[in-house]
Amino acid sequence: MPRLALYALAVCVLALAAAVVSFAQGSWLGIVWVLLLGVASNIAWYYVRKAKNDVAAAGNG
Repeated sequence: MPRLALYALAVCVLALAAAVVSFAQGSWLGIVWVLLLGVASNIAWYYVRKAKNDVAAAGNG
């Protein structure tokens, strides 16, 4: 797995934990953490798919 995908996955886990803590404390700031979670997960998926496509292109070329 590419390094940037791992970093984005780590941000996903931390944002999820922060959102749970925020909502548990009754803070609406958790919405921001959920949005960050969505962005980070999309970044992780992007880099995973990009790495797979790069490997496939290198094999065909």
